[in-house]
Amino acid sequence: MGKVKKEMLRRNYAFEVRAEQDEKHGAIITGTPIVYESKTDLFDFFEVIDRGALDHADLTDVRFLVNHDTSKIPLARSRRNNDNSTMQLSVDKDGMKIRVDLDIENNAEARALYSAVQRGDISGMSFMFAVDSDTWDNLDSDKPTRHIRAISTVVEVSAVTFPAYEDTEIQARDKKALENARNALDSGKRAKSVDTDAIELERKRLENFFMEARR
Repeated sequence: MGKVKKEMLRRNYAFEVRAEQDEKHGAIITGTPIVYESKTDLFDFFEVIDRGALDHADLTDVRFLVNHDTSKIPLARSRRNNDNSTMQLSVDKDGMKIRVDLDIENNAEARALYSAVQRGDISGMSFMFAVDSDTWDNLDSDKPTRHIRAISTVVEVSAVTFPAYEDTEIQARDKKALENARNALDSGKRAKSVDTDAIELERKRLENFFMEARR
């Protein structure tokens, strides 16, 4: 059987993204697109990326875009995070940090992004990833919490104009994850109930058998 393709998800964060000048790399953007232990409100549930979720993630080829626009040329790229990559990734105890080297001299879009970040017009980042394992807390409540325990891959990071979740398609996908988790929980409860009923029936059958044997 072929390997099951994992669904790609997007997550946004609003925080300080900095535009700086580096003596070695020129115009750069720095930020933290993936933050551990930060509770995010995803409409139908909360989500937390657990510390260490990136420990075994595939980060061999990650592109840097603006607003996830794949029709545009990437402004930077990390390939195996080598020294020649125009985006450097750094995973630590708090999450994943990035440094993006922008070619503001030859690329008008890179120049526009650098200016927008410098002015504070863009203050959010987003990333596209696939989940390897997760767990849920309080599935019986109106708003449970999903813990992402392990991320299998990160394929793209974006600077975003609107860090808030306004994409209905994203909301629908997230809701589907919650429904699947609740269905799995219900199936487990039903299986447990069936097992309990079977045990009770067997107990009564044995009681009747021994009562008949004593007569």
